[in-house]
Amino acid sequence: MSQLTVSTGASKGGVSETSKILHGGRLTKAREDVVRFTSSIKDDLRLIDAVLAINKAHVVMLIEQQIIPATDGAKLLTALTKHSDIQLDEFAEDVHVAVEEVVLKDAGSEIGGNLHIAKSRNDQVATAIRMVLRSELLTLMRTVAHVQDHLAEVAGENLETVILEYTHLQPAQPVTFAHYLLSYFDMLERDIQRLQDLYRRVNLSPLGAGALATTSFAINRDRTAELLGFNGLLENSIDAVGSRDFVTETVAVLAMISLNLSRLSEDLIIWSSPDFGVVELPDEFTSTSSIMPQKKNPEVLEVIRARASHVLGNLVAVTAAVKSLPSTYNLDFQEITPKLWESVEITRTSLDMIHKLLPKLKVTADVSNKASKSFVAATELANLLVRKYTVPFRTAHKIVGALVKSLVEDKLTFADATPDLLQKVAQDVANINVAVKDEEIQALMNPLELVQTHNVQGGPAPAEVKRALAAREKQLFATKSNISKFDKALEEAECKLNALVQLYISKKDENVTFKNSS
Repeated sequence: MSQLTVSTGASKGGVSETSKILHGGRLTKAREDVVRFTSSIKDDLRLIDAVLAINKAHVVMLIEQQIIPATDGAKLLTALTKHSDIQLDEFAEDVHVAVEEVVLKDAGSEIGGNLHIAKSRNDQVATAIRMVLRSELLTLMRTVAHVQDHLAEVAGENLETVILEYTHLQPAQPVTFAHYLLSYFDMLERDIQRLQDLYRRVNLSPLGAGALATTSFAINRDRTAELLGFNGLLENSIDAVGSRDFVTETVAVLAMISLNLSRLSEDLIIWSSPDFGVVELPDEFTSTSSIMPQKKNPEVLEVIRARASHVLGNLVAVTAAVKSLPSTYNLDFQEITPKLWESVEITRTSLDMIHKLLPKLKVTADVSNKASKSFVAATELANLLVRKYTVPFRTAHKIVGALVKSLVEDKLTFADATPDLLQKVAQDVANINVAVKDEEIQALMNPLELVQTHNVQGGPAPAEVKRALAAREKQLFATKSNISKFDKALEEAECKLNALVQLYISKKDENVTFKNSS
């Protein structure tokens, strides 16, 4: 991998050495403070490999289209190949100019000056961002898949581990921990599908669009797209250089992933508190208080929750920056790219933390006492009245609600419910007789048995969750296969480009004509 470093360079006459390439024509000189203010050099560091690859592919295409002599092209490719480490002056405008400066110095002005034939920074930067972004998207897909792996793994270990789920932060119904984990598996599955769909739109080449109107040279845009591993072109040249919807869409998808991770973090933060006592977080992902020795603070999860707001804020910033821009290229675009990379980094590292935390999560196994105190069997008692005693559901709902109220007022739990008390409440509330047996009420005391009755597709019954888990593991295998195909396509394109570069360099002293061999 190429490396790019920024060095402090002395300027001459207000213009740094790396900025002089664009001066002496329409403009005479640039102020140092202006160059520094508008420079994107620090944010361009991650683009260096892509920029070098773009220039190589472009030169190969220029040779094949007979726009430049093969011998000149070989010298350009030699310069691009041997300068993998580029020292950048702090006054450099951007990485694109910096690379061209290096080639000019190495190949000479007559040959090096033709590197930029039929190419603009406008189409080149859009291409470079897309190339780096597609690699980042593949990394994100793999990281999401790793999280899904561990969600499935922990779910498989907890098919019969019953927890209480909540609505409005009030105890609602018992489910298995496996069922809960698969809910986030499914959320992330939609996220990974969005990433795959997004990848296909990102992996389109703007190269050859020029500044905004292509070029009068007979270039082959399909060829450069092929050599850089793109699936096709952004054909319209104005759209190619002037659209950043792929940035907006990416940050939007990352915001959705971050929101899911934030909600998962919130669940675990709340459930890990002694008041809830549902899970225990691994020590290495927590901290203690500087003054209160009993504390076990869920700081990693709190940071994930907080950083989700950064991604959401970046989405607002990106859309706000783009919404009022005129068509084609504007330097405002330069200001949104760092928001993209920050969002990628936050999402990737948050996923990585969740991925490492999940296998070490401990779950409270027995919730029987808590279930009784929180009356989570009430729904099933109402269902029993409907199913076996033909009581209309709304009437059953009212009877059981009144039963719970009576027990709460007497400071009793659901375990204290009796057939006589239920009969009295039913008579008072609905003026009906309900002869429920004691064993029927007692059967509702076992949370696992309650969960097992919910054996509907998508329900929490262990048998159903086991089926769902197997289906999702199969689905995850297919997802990983798709990611591998994306990876392989990029690797093959890189190998093809490198082979052609070496071939053309090896013929540098031969006056031959090269043709597209694809």
